Amino acid sequence: MRRVGTGDALAIRALTARKLPRLTSLAARMLGDFAEAEDVAQESLIRAWRQAPVWRFGEARFDTWLHRVAVNLCRDRLRRRRPGSAEELDGLVDSGPAPDRGLEARDVGDRVAAAMAVLPPRQREALVLCHYQEMGNIEAAAVLGISVEALESLLSRGRRSLRAALADLVP
Repeated sequence: MRRVGTGDALAIRALTARKLPRLTSLAARMLGDFAEAEDVAQESLIRAWRQAPVWRFGEARFDTWLHRVAVNLCRDRLRRRRPGSAEELDGLVDSGPAPDRGLEARDVGDRVAAAMAVLPPRQREALVLCHYQEMGNIEAAAVLGISVEALESLLSRGRRSLRAALADLVP
């Protein structure tokens, strides 16, 4: 961050190469729109570059701070969206049979994505951070600004909702 703060182009490229894919993945899972996710990831990095010259080392982990910025930007975008109609949600899931067995995994992925999309935002955020971003509970709780116990409660409720929504997939 010190080198980024001084405008070191090599450090900026290294930071971007290391963080952009993970931030894009996080935002895509939360927003369900890859183009919008790219915008969020880029905006998160722009904020990091702006913060770099005044970054106070030892006060917060940079990764935790950066993920929190991305989560907050996703929340802002989700708040600006108008509530989706039932027709929009129906379009997220292909309920027809798969043409061949090779598409079964994609169908399951689509079902999971649709089930995640209808979860309450905080439950979705907790699940994305812990399961898709592979953060530990302590780090995910810090990103969300909640206690570890509150995070575990969100995870438990989110998993229960997903289990109920996807019950027909279990043999």
